[in-house]
Amino acid sequence: MGNPDVLIYTRTAGFRHDSIPAGAAALVELAGAVGFAAETSEDPAVFTAERLGRCAAVVFLSTTGTVLTPSGRAAFEAYVRGGGGFLAIHAAANAEPDWPFYGDLLGTRFDGHPEIQPGVVCVDAHDHPGTALLPGRWEWTDEWYNFTSNPRGTGVRVLARADESTYRGGTLGPDHPLVWCREADRGRVFFTALGHAEKAYRDETFRSHLTGALRWVAGATRTP
Repeated sequence: MGNPDVLIYTRTAGFRHDSIPAGAAALVELAGAVGFAAETSEDPAVFTAERLGRCAAVVFLSTTGTVLTPSGRAAFEAYVRGGGGFLAIHAAANAEPDWPFYGDLLGTRFDGHPEIQPGVVCVDAHDHPGTALLPGRWEWTDEWYNFTSNPRGTGVRVLARADESTYRGGTLGPDHPLVWCREADRGRVFFTALGHAEKAYRDETFRSHLTGALRWVAGATRTP
């Protein structure tokens, strides 16, 4: 069957981020650096038990709208529950809006954002690979996503929050999660709301964030 690989999925059925090509290229490079081959696809037909069975991780990169078929949903759910890794980036919070499993997996849904502006990310956990190399207060420019509810309490571990006092338009108050992870049955899930701009994927700090997240969801304690 060969070594496990990483599937980077970039299909959109709603807004499409201009940064997707740069993000996909960066993820292919970062996956290679930790020992995985990577494939980028926008074809929902790749979501089969056979194809996902070869994956160390599946990445949704700013996917929006309904991007999976009913059979693809079934295959993806079985993959995650069976021990697969899932990394959801930025607008992936706005994917599969009518699929309850996906909403439960993330713990909340996208609920708009203010204009792109600088702000501060408060990193609460440095013992996780996805945040280990981030500063405690990380000055960053992005779309500061709001969510329909705070995911804390749904089984996720919040790793980093937005400091709403440092930008305009936040709606969740002093506890505004931006980055979190969870285990779903035997699978691992990591979500980061960051990653709107093309230049983010050239930023070494942000790339370390994605690398650590990818290593964790892929079980990268287990070297491929």
